[in-house]
Amino acid sequence: MLILSSPSGAGKSTLTRALLDTDPDIMLSISATTRQKRPSEADGVHYHFLRQREFDAMRDAGELLEWAEVHGNCYGSPREPVERSLREGRDVLFDIDWQGTLQVRQAMAADVATVFILPPSVGELRSRLERRAEDTPEVIDRRLKNAAVEIERGAGYDYVVINDDFGRCLDEVRAILKAERLKRFRQPGVTAFAETLVRELGQSLL
Repeated sequence: MLILSSPSGAGKSTLTRALLDTDPDIMLSISATTRQKRPSEADGVHYHFLRQREFDAMRDAGELLEWAEVHGNCYGSPREPVERSLREGRDVLFDIDWQGTLQVRQAMAADVATVFILPPSVGELRSRLERRAEDTPEVIDRRLKNAAVEIERGAGYDYVVINDDFGRCLDEVRAILKAERLKRFRQPGVTAFAETLVRELGQSLL
């Protein structure tokens, strides 16, 4: 499981889409949320948009791998599609905040890699939120206020990447994903293959 987190406007959603468009071996964990759908969003594609009582019912039934309240709205990752994808041998990409990241780590720590995306500056972060033109000025100010807490939490992530150049940032996240896939414990066939090589070398020297 690869988790991307960032303050709102730092670019994690754009990075998420780019990874999914170019890597067929990873699927997106589509979060459920109680917030209002933005004009550019589609239900079941960007989020599962739920009423509060629907979200609460999933949470209380243990059907969410993680959940958190962010900016006055609830977000959570449905458990079943994630567990199914992992059983099928596919990587799962999460676009979630630091609170959700902590919960996923607690639940499945052995198979999680976390990446925090930083904006190049506070001014650029505000500009990106304003260019998005999907939030009121009050919401933008609240997101910027919360960004300080979120950035501090980024120190606990495995990797930190600055999104000052999108192409370079995407390449760095791809490199992280490749490196994580190459770790020995994520390649179950490598140990058996190495043992085969050792046996063949031993036999060739008899």
